[in-house]
Amino acid sequence: MQTLDEDGTVDPWRRRARRTRRQMPLWQELPLLLVVAFCLAVLIRTFLLQAFFIPSGSMEDTLLVGDRVLVNKVVYDVRDPLRGEVVVFRGTDRWAPQVDEQPKPGVAGRLARTVGDLVGVSRPGEKDFIKRVIGLPGDRVKCCDSQGRVTVNGIPLNESYVLRDSPLDLPPNPAECRSRRFDEIVVPPGQIFVMGDHREVSQDARCQGPVPIDNVVGRAFMVVWPSSRWSALSVPSTFEDVSGPATASPGATPARPTPQGGVLLMLPLAAALRGSRAFRTVPSSRAT
Repeated sequence: MQTLDEDGTVDPWRRRARRTRRQMPLWQELPLLLVVAFCLAVLIRTFLLQAFFIPSGSMEDTLLVGDRVLVNKVVYDVRDPLRGEVVVFRGTDRWAPQVDEQPKPGVAGRLARTVGDLVGVSRPGEKDFIKRVIGLPGDRVKCCDSQGRVTVNGIPLNESYVLRDSPLDLPPNPAECRSRRFDEIVVPPGQIFVMGDHREVSQDARCQGPVPIDNVVGRAFMVVWPSSRWSALSVPSTFEDVSGPATASPGATPARPTPQGGVLLMLPLAAALRGSRAFRTVPSSRAT
């Protein structure tokens, strides 16, 4: 509300004083912007997107060791995973870690790891995995047909993305995934059957069991680093021919409500940005 003089006019000195109080010196504003940027990164990492580091060769040549992929953490709040999508998930107790044991870092290393975890640029935990969805709840998955292909509900998959497949001459072993052949598995309700693209080294649902959909962190949809490998992770066309009980599986988990916490936490950050010089808008001119 404007302050008027006795004659009803706006006091220009008071108007200049208000404008002066709103402005902050750069040495105060810069730390504020850094804090706001850090908080935004944490919120985006928690509710929207996160970058994941690829620590093993189980998804070669789709994903190479050292790649970083961008993961959509919102998409599975409104629907369940689809066949052919590449997903990041937390392994169950049956899943053995696939990252090498790292030496314990010092105080500075632990601090850097904590900050990296908050903004989503650190190495993954030992129970974080990335694989391709092959079967949905109710699907019947097995290998192999007469041509050595994986079948889903009797439909063979022409997996052009698999460049290094497991050998056919090894007998199936439920304790390890070295053999290409495995008995038919009916995917339980609320779970998915996942496999790595590098079948020779991937330890996946063939020997470690399906994964609960609730354990899925999100969908990996793009390789963002290194820049020379910038590409989208699309769904292969081979899964378009697959149909079956998953489309009407009574055990499939329903769509989950989208979390609203991120929206609420953004409000105080928006208020802080509103007073910042870097984000201040120029007022439009008024007609006189």
